[in-house]
Amino acid sequence: MTSLSVETLAADAAEPITSAGNAQLGIAVLAGIAVIVLLITRFKLHAFLALTIGSLALGAFAGAPLADTIKAFSTGLGNTVAGVGVLIALGAILGKLLADSGGADQIVDTILAKASRRSMPWAMVLIASVIGLPLFFEVGIVLLIPVVLMVAKRGNYSLMRIGIPALAGLSVMHGLIPPHPGPLVAIDAVGANLGVTLALGLVVAIPTVIIAGPVFSRYAARWVDIQAPEHMIPTRPSEDLEKRPGFGVTVATVMLPVVLMLVKALVDIVVDDPENAVQKVTDVIGSPLIALLAAVIVALFTLGRAAGFTKERLSSTVEKSLAPIAGVLLIVGAGGGFKQTLIDIGVGQMILDFSENWSIPALLLAWLIAVAIRLATGSATVATISAAGLVAPLAAGMSTGETALLVLAIGAGSLFFSHVNDAGFWLVKEYFGMSVGQTIKTWSVMETIISVVALVFVLLLSLVM
Repeated sequence: MTSLSVETLAADAAEPITSAGNAQLGIAVLAGIAVIVLLITRFKLHAFLALTIGSLALGAFAGAPLADTIKAFSTGLGNTVAGVGVLIALGAILGKLLADSGGADQIVDTILAKASRRSMPWAMVLIASVIGLPLFFEVGIVLLIPVVLMVAKRGNYSLMRIGIPALAGLSVMHGLIPPHPGPLVAIDAVGANLGVTLALGLVVAIPTVIIAGPVFSRYAARWVDIQAPEHMIPTRPSEDLEKRPGFGVTVATVMLPVVLMLVKALVDIVVDDPENAVQKVTDVIGSPLIALLAAVIVALFTLGRAAGFTKERLSSTVEKSLAPIAGVLLIVGAGGGFKQTLIDIGVGQMILDFSENWSIPALLLAWLIAVAIRLATGSATVATISAAGLVAPLAAGMSTGETALLVLAIGAGSLFFSHVNDAGFWLVKEYFGMSVGQTIKTWSVMETIISVVALVFVLLLSLVM
């Protein structure tokens, strides 16, 4: 387990854009985050605008020149979008092809046909985890809710017994597993290896999703025993299709980028020779850009053409997949700008100075910072981006495995106790027809279990890394 200690910053690190002392910087950070929280929660301002204004406020409170603050924010925004923007776009295309082609429905129907009543919650968590790999959380909810409601109604299950496992699968994928935006940005911010983070993320995700999903759903179903609301069962997206892609080819397509990135990570560990021909090849095909691009190109044929899509419909599907992610890209980019402003005003050195005599593990500190921002803003992505910017300097002396665990600790903290300032809270509440109290007793508690259990497994892994 890596504990906090003073690390020497890199010799080529940029000079802070302000000469403010640690006390003023600490106040500036709190004030900047408070501005973001107030704008999002009180004034309902879009997170992109809130992060932009909060970054400018951060620089002003720290006494930095406005021009330097603007430059820091713009640099961070540009670097973040350049680093993860294309990956987010490719993930959105793959998710849209999966949904519109009926591939997602094919996975769902096949697994449910083979699942017994006793194993149904486990089937739901498996479905959600597989579907959740390439999809954003909100998209995954919209895609899976019809299935959850229909299964609950058809099998006369408590809605929580079926719904909680599905939500747990989606949430764990969203918070811990790249190529989701939050983990990608954290990986970029702390300089972690994507393949190693993905591999360790899966190790943490599997027991976490079991405990927060099928196991917790037993208790959630007792606390909130409700049936699926009739008026919320919508039409499934592939009902108008004459044919759908097969189960095996759909799963293979979804798993392709994950497998390619894992192969790269494995070869890097086993071979560990940049001049080796095999490693050179896997470094290319296992890079996130190439892995996701390959999956999208394959999906055009294995999903789109298999569903009978014409070239025109394929083009239209790709085009429609990109429009909804504009907001996500802007939020992620602005979060990167806020992170860079934090770094450029010297917050990283401030944290190192304050932590000189602390004995709190770095992983625990990262989790606590992400928890605080999550509770305040309601956004897992904002929490991940902001926490990654604050703790990035602590990764300087860490090994590859430890840096990956730092990303996972941040991701775990970003999922803590979703409540009324989180859009996901209201999405679950309305779809499942629950009251605010019922949603807190089920959804909010489930998110907290995911956060705490994931942290426990991250800390356990840190003992042997």
